[in-house]
Amino acid sequence: MKRIVFMACALTLLLSADLYAYKDGDFQVWNTDIEEFKVNEDAKIVLEEEFRWGGSAKEFYYQHYDLGFFYSLKKYLLVGAGYRHVLSKSKGKFLVENEPYISAILLWDFEGFKFDDRSRLEYNHFDYKDDTWRYRNKFTVKLPWKFTRFEIQPYLADEIFILFDDGQRLNQNRFFAGLGMTITKNLKGEIYYLLQSSKNSNLWTAANVLGTKFKLLF
Repeated sequence: MKRIVFMACALTLLLSADLYAYKDGDFQVWNTDIEEFKVNEDAKIVLEEEFRWGGSAKEFYYQHYDLGFFYSLKKYLLVGAGYRHVLSKSKGKFLVENEPYISAILLWDFEGFKFDDRSRLEYNHFDYKDDTWRYRNKFTVKLPWKFTRFEIQPYLADEIFILFDDGQRLNQNRFFAGLGMTITKNLKGEIYYLLQSSKNSNLWTAANVLGTKFKLLF
């Protein structure tokens, strides 16, 4: 009986190791670089690259490359579409995901606070498993204070991920607390803390992320 229990526990640990590349509470580092090209007063093209390190920030495990086009329908409404090419590491090699998407962003101000609410629908195409649809909603509030000549401004955000496979299910949540800044006229930056909670096989795991983001405007 003890051998059976031991084998069951070992099998559970092996499966968990396969499902979760990093332990619960893992420390990670993410970096995002954005190049934004203004087409006219209402339209822009956005290029984005993101790189992530996990396992106490020692292993490079994720990268994506994104091309999007966005158009301002109204002062308070921005719509867009794009394509993201994702490479994520599993069992020592990078697997490919193709991710076309559409999005809409609502923008408004209140008493000096700046809000934006982004809805995004993605189609996730994989070569190694079934394709899925996913909905993401990110709500951000920028606080009405700026500090120093770099206009350092605190913000909070929360993003939910809803996966459409066998029904609808919340499988990820990201909470952000960060500082945005204007480094130069055409270069903006952010540094933030991100708590990411992810659900797999009815188990939730967390990652603590130190993130940076740089945006170059043309």
